[in-house]
Amino acid sequence: MASLSDLAKMDVKVPSLRAPKAPRLRGGGSAKPARRGAQLRSKRGSAASVVGLDVQPGYVAAVQARSNGALVIQRAAGIPLPPETVREGELLDEGLLTDTLRELFHDSKLPRRVRLGIANQRTVLRVLELPPIEDRKSLDAAVRFQAQDHMPMPLAGAVLDFQPLGIVATPAGPRQRVVVVAAQRDMVEKMLKAVQAAGLRAAGVDLSAFAMIRALHRRDAGADPSTPETDTGVVGPAGSTLYLNVGGLTNLAIAEGLACRFTRMVSGGLESMASELAARHSVALSEARELLCEVDLGAEEVGDQVAADACTVLAGGVREIAGEVRNSLDFHRSQGGGEVGGIVLSGAALEIKGFAQALETELGSPLTCRSVEVAQAESGGVPADRLAIAAGLAVEQVSA
Repeated sequence: MASLSDLAKMDVKVPSLRAPKAPRLRGGGSAKPARRGAQLRSKRGSAASVVGLDVQPGYVAAVQARSNGALVIQRAAGIPLPPETVREGELLDEGLLTDTLRELFHDSKLPRRVRLGIANQRTVLRVLELPPIEDRKSLDAAVRFQAQDHMPMPLAGAVLDFQPLGIVATPAGPRQRVVVVAAQRDMVEKMLKAVQAAGLRAAGVDLSAFAMIRALHRRDAGADPSTPETDTGVVGPAGSTLYLNVGGLTNLAIAEGLACRFTRMVSGGLESMASELAARHSVALSEARELLCEVDLGAEEVGDQVAADACTVLAGGVREIAGEVRNSLDFHRSQGGGEVGGIVLSGAALEIKGFAQALETELGSPLTCRSVEVAQAESGGVPADRLAIAAGLAVEQVSA
């Protein structure tokens, strides 16, 4: 799954912002804040030219990475976002984001050419089935015509990209399967303007879900090692893997190999949990974030009332996320998607003791916890669990 470069270069008009032409799509959180400007530095310096930029409620991560059979983080930086800068993936305050990005890139000395991830309720993915069409221009016209009936937004106010997934046999004969993504134009423009105002250059815009899949896909994800991978990237007897990144918000995607078949932003994330705890005890949001990371959901005893309330908030958040995951799986099956062969969990929630085990128990299904490999032992203060999406944004393609 390559990046959705067209979201930055096709229709979005931002004064003085020039996004270079790039290949089309091919395939398919905050808890305890890290030290401000904390970095991962490789001895090779800036081997990669594009920095993946993951903006979530409460936190921003920036990563340089390389893909040579496996995705490896070479250099990264992270910084907390002020409260109410981003809510549920929507940018509320351009100025606060611009100031934070300016500080992050000044302190980290990372290159200023970035690929930005987006994840909110105003992005939509659909898989369409069309008659086989070889000519790209004719396919483009057919996709845009059919998308009007499948996208819950006026396409006149959206940017749209698509990629053929291949020909499938159906009772009606061969059909061309195409994944189509649309994002509301004003939301994309607002994010790009904040990035530009910080002195950064947008090399592209991509769905955070696609980046998550690129970063976390492994040959063994939900698969029998003796089962060969097909040329479409489908792994294992059930074929699909569910990816879940729980950070400032919760991002969910179902993929066959590297091809995304379903994605949504799930209600609930660590930032909303921290906000609830902060309101309960009249403490700063930054303090509430730290309190969430200091508790152990698996412990039989907790220290005091604040810790007990933190566990209560986290347990409620786990139940909410599990309910959303079950609803998503039911919808996926109802659309003919079949069963999911494995669940991969990533994100800042992995820093919270007992979180993965609590979610696994609530779902009644085993989870695989996964982060992206770092090229050196010393993390420089940025937890690797926070960097998966940014790492996936730093590259356009990984090996299937």
